[in-house]
Amino acid sequence: MTTLTIAAAQSISIAGDLAANIAWHRRFMQIAAEQGVQLLVFPELSLTGYERGLAAELAITPQAGILQSLRDFAREIGVTTVVGMPISLSDDSPVFIGALVLGADGSLGVYSKQHLHPGEEVAFAPGAGGSTLWVGADTVALAVCADFSHASHAAAAAEQGADIYAAGVLITEKGYAADTTLLQGYANKHSMVVLMANHGGTTGGWESAGRSAIWAADGSLIGIAPGKGNLMVIARRNADGWKAQIVTVSER
Repeated sequence: MTTLTIAAAQSISIAGDLAANIAWHRRFMQIAAEQGVQLLVFPELSLTGYERGLAAELAITPQAGILQSLRDFAREIGVTTVVGMPISLSDDSPVFIGALVLGADGSLGVYSKQHLHPGEEVAFAPGAGGSTLWVGADTVALAVCADFSHASHAAAAAEQGADIYAAGVLITEKGYAADTTLLQGYANKHSMVVLMANHGGTTGGWESAGRSAIWAADGSLIGIAPGKGNLMVIARRNADGWKAQIVTVSER
């Protein structure tokens, strides 16, 4: 069994403030690097907050220069990082809920949310998903929130050979029990590690439940954040199996 360290970044976004959120993401990424994390996953729309009303104004192309510093930093510290952002693929493209993969090798991957939550259609169009990615010897499939509410999405990830199913989400207290039951079930059914990165506080008028979590491929819980707040759930795999660590992320 090869060693691997992955983490869910449970961050609190500042509504519509891309510059401030980029700086805050860098803080998470720096701590992740210090902990030896190889894959760091942020919540849905982490760089802007879950702000439907601002989506059209804030949407960028994935290659936009404003993200270059974050891409460079991911390469510099060697942490493949998945961030959430409203994206448009061209000037006349609709707006999608994007998950951008800032590769430790300098590459850029683009995933767009395939299944919208009711109400999201006022600001976003359904996306086309994206390719799997590799972290060491492991294959990772991405999901964004409502994607995982469709069993076919997780099944397709398994069919593509995914060892890890990583979801950036916004889950409230009301939906938490049902949603985490689904995710835990996918881990067991498809023999995939499942990572869920939830927002750490209020965003877009929604109160996130926090409690980001990572499940092992047999459905057992590896680690879970104890509540809300800026936290990182780290899971380390070695010859003895998985071990978890919860790290509080604060300003310097």
